[in-house]
Amino acid sequence: MEGPNKTKSPLLHTQNILPQTTFNRIYMVVHATALTFLLYRHTHTLFNSPSFSSFLLFISDIILGFYWASTQSFLFRPIRRREFPGNLKTVISKEGKEYPALDIFICTADPYKEPPMGTVNTALSVMAYDYPPEKLSIYVSDDGGSQLTLFALMEAAKFARHWLPFCRENNVMDRCPEAYFNSVFYANRSLEADNMKMYESMKVRVEDALERGRVEEAHIDVEMQQIFAKWTTFNFTPQIHPTIIEVLLASLKDRDVSGEVMPNLIYTSREKSKAHHHRFKAGALNALVRISAIMTNAPIVLTLDCDMYSNDPQTVKRALCYFFDPEILPTMAYVQFPQIFHGLNRGDIYFSEHKRLFQIHPMGMDGLLGPNYVGTGCFFQRRAFFGGPSTYIQPECPELCPDHVVKKPIGSQEILELAHSVAASHYENHKGWGSTMGFYYGSLVEDYYTGYRLQCEGWKGVFCYPERPAFLGDSPITLIDLLSQSKRWMNGLLDVLCSRYSTLTFGLQRLGLLMSFAYTYYAIWPILCIPITVYAFLPQLALLSGISIFPKISDPWFLLYIFLFIGAYEKDLLDFLLEKGTFIRWYNSQRMWMICGLSSFLFGCLDYTLSSLGISVRGFDVTSKVQDDELSKRYDQGTFEFGVASPMFIPMSMAALINLLSFIKGSFGVISRGLDNMEGLILQIILSGFVVINCWPLYEAMVFRNDNGRMPTKITLIAAFLASIMCLIVLGHYSID
Repeated sequence: MEGPNKTKSPLLHTQNILPQTTFNRIYMVVHATALTFLLYRHTHTLFNSPSFSSFLLFISDIILGFYWASTQSFLFRPIRRREFPGNLKTVISKEGKEYPALDIFICTADPYKEPPMGTVNTALSVMAYDYPPEKLSIYVSDDGGSQLTLFALMEAAKFARHWLPFCRENNVMDRCPEAYFNSVFYANRSLEADNMKMYESMKVRVEDALERGRVEEAHIDVEMQQIFAKWTTFNFTPQIHPTIIEVLLASLKDRDVSGEVMPNLIYTSREKSKAHHHRFKAGALNALVRISAIMTNAPIVLTLDCDMYSNDPQTVKRALCYFFDPEILPTMAYVQFPQIFHGLNRGDIYFSEHKRLFQIHPMGMDGLLGPNYVGTGCFFQRRAFFGGPSTYIQPECPELCPDHVVKKPIGSQEILELAHSVAASHYENHKGWGSTMGFYYGSLVEDYYTGYRLQCEGWKGVFCYPERPAFLGDSPITLIDLLSQSKRWMNGLLDVLCSRYSTLTFGLQRLGLLMSFAYTYYAIWPILCIPITVYAFLPQLALLSGISIFPKISDPWFLLYIFLFIGAYEKDLLDFLLEKGTFIRWYNSQRMWMICGLSSFLFGCLDYTLSSLGISVRGFDVTSKVQDDELSKRYDQGTFEFGVASPMFIPMSMAALINLLSFIKGSFGVISRGLDNMEGLILQIILSGFVVINCWPLYEAMVFRNDNGRMPTKITLIAAFLASIMCLIVLGHYSID
């Protein structure tokens, strides 16, 4: 019992199991039973009338069944959390503490694919957090080593002197300038006009420099000339350049127009050399971990993509509601916010939203050991980068220790020299970075792999999902950009699945069955190309040959297939709608699942295989954030963008043509011969029709469109030729059974 002088601390957060959990578990049992009967039928068929087609269908259903089983880990114990940032100040005061310092990492790599104004808006939005500015340090990592990015940030530093007090004094919610000036509401129109004029002037200078490909002398003031004079080795080759660290704002000396201190703003570009692998984004993040440790060493680190701006000035305080909980802090590595995207068209035709990946599934993982790290919008405890909760790893340099206190100004010569040394391209040699410390190397999806390895070490995570999105970002508006990004993910996921740290072996031992299955769900994405390809071609080619490979309508097994198909789709739709999704977006999501299975999943597996054999070398392609007006218009209208002659479009185009042909033949067969004579082929006709409906954008792009986003004629002809060859082989010389 509490004494008379003791008062209970205000509540900082709560958690509740989602109400649909009981239904989820009942559904698991029913669907698993149905799957067991399906596998029994496959086994019986293989023993009694073995054939190549029955073997392929068996393998495909095994993969799909395991995929479904892994999905259930997200539905077993999903939870939703709620934070009370209004109570944070009371708790901090009561405990005699103060707000902790925060280091914010923003990564960019190519000023032409990731326009500097996007990076500027992201930096300004977090500089304007409703948080003590002297506690904030923003580090922008430019892996392209571009003068254009540095020039843009120098312009941003000047604009911030006006923007930060404007946001603070008018309690602005949209603290990203671009988002605010595009909104319909302005807090103070007279001040807004002045700030908008300054912002537009800055935007013109930056975009003009980007268009010219260099920073014109007319744009450079004396301070900028001095900085650029120091970096005479600046070039536009991202593969080779020296370490560049420039303090653009320092809270100890810089003030805004109202006299308040400003956050630290530091531009960095780590040294790159052909003699040392730079490890892509994970290498850039590890360099930031070390550089920031030397300069500020805040106990909390926020990682952000350059196009993922802050949408809520209270976000830091929401995260702190968990960092100030002594019960969960010792084992909590990070607080992950969902990725939410602005500017999506009504139907989200490419399913760029990834609602399952970024919103639904993290709640399920949060009920187990915590969500996965998704690369952006994540607040880390710096201590998590140095071993497990009970296995601290001492870094090679005492200044890199998470409890080290920086006592010298960030712009002092000693600090800058040490920061340069830890950012050197050879610094990580034989020091454990990427293997036992920092962000983990070994996969092109460094976020997925790092979150997975941290949880294997004993760390947990928290999923913070507020009503107002904490961050908003850009998404691809062309199909090829999305597929290229997805192909890179497939390569990285196979890196993990086939490594010594595989989710099926190492993960099972360290995380248990449910959490291991959650990570395996993602790891086996590339392998889904097998069942998707089989079901896109095999039943249709069999239909063209008049061969039945599924049960007849009169067969009781027919109902099992219908139940499994409808049950899986309806349950997925229900989960989608419960999280404020729409039917049209759900429909487009399942269509993109098929499209990716025949393109990025398939080519990702091919790339991984070739690189494993030493035939090709994989790279890290930066996803373009540039939005052309014509492309944007077609995207807003919900029109698929093809436009480029990519090999990834060939398999999906072949599937579209073969399914259309088989559906037409099957339908005419039902009309001419009657349903009774075609009942053994009905499931194949239904499947072909289902694929045809999903392939409408492909037919439209191949035949009916004349704009620049239509399917290239070259791809259409190649796909038609290959599809014809396949059909002729089946019809003329080859019996599937």
